Amino acid sequence: MSQDRFIDRLARALDGAGTPACVGLDPVLERLPESVRAGHWEPARAIGAFCKGVIDAVAGRVGVVKPQAACFERYGSAGVAVLEHLVEHARERGLVVILDAKRGDIGVSAEHYAAAVRHMGADAVTVNAYLGPSTVEPYLDAGLGVFVLVRTSNPDSDAVQARELAGGTTVAGMMAGHVRELGRTRLGSCGLSDAGAVVGATKASDGAMLRGLMPEQVFLVPGYGAQGGTADDVRALVREGAGSAGASGVVVNASRSVLYPGGGGDWCEAIARAAGEFARDVAGVIGPG
Repeated sequence: MSQDRFIDRLARALDGAGTPACVGLDPVLERLPESVRAGHWEPARAIGAFCKGVIDAVAGRVGVVKPQAACFERYGSAGVAVLEHLVEHARERGLVVILDAKRGDIGVSAEHYAAAVRHMGADAVTVNAYLGPSTVEPYLDAGLGVFVLVRTSNPDSDAVQARELAGGTTVAGMMAGHVRELGRTRLGSCGLSDAGAVVGATKASDGAMLRGLMPEQVFLVPGYGAQGGTADDVRALVREGAGSAGASGVVVNASRSVLYPGGGGDWCEAIARAAGEFARDVAGVIGPG
């Protein structure tokens, strides 16, 4: 793994692709193309073949992929082995890899998790920081990028994240303050931090508040496409004055709308077209510098 900061590698990847788009690798066995399932009777092999095809189809169109660890871990050691191979393949294709694992432990346990992410070869990981800053620090100390859950895209997140606290802020706002503090000493040459935040496109109404609290953070933005998030929602999260994808402060994820675009013909070609359309749509949210 390169010795320069995660955030600088990410900025270069986004600028190289010309878009802040990210494709999520969330394979569901029952939704795979029939030709893939027929050719690979073992589930882990089938999802591995499918995701390798996805990586090859989207490389050059986006700069980032985000494998969902649970989709692979459900198949035990075979699934984890497939995930490791896919991370390696994505890196070989020039893609930055964000492992969506939502780890959330502290101390030695967090150090073990961080070592596992490094060993796998991923560039960054998602983390649930409910236990406090020591949930996050071991990953940053290991040289990884971290995206802390702040304002997630699921509707019932309001039950916790939108709750008001004394002083007028919300739980999400409180977490945003922690993320900014964690990132203060971990800035790259691009001016952004290795410590980022997960902020859903479906929660863009909180975007201005969260961007004000986290000006140096990259927002990993789920909820685009199939979950209802739009380009206008993403625009509310982009850093003011950003003139390029790498400076935009957002990485916008789409999974289902790219992985399962529907229609006939070759499935790899269909995914490549869907990824290209997604990448162009998201690139349009970045205004001139």
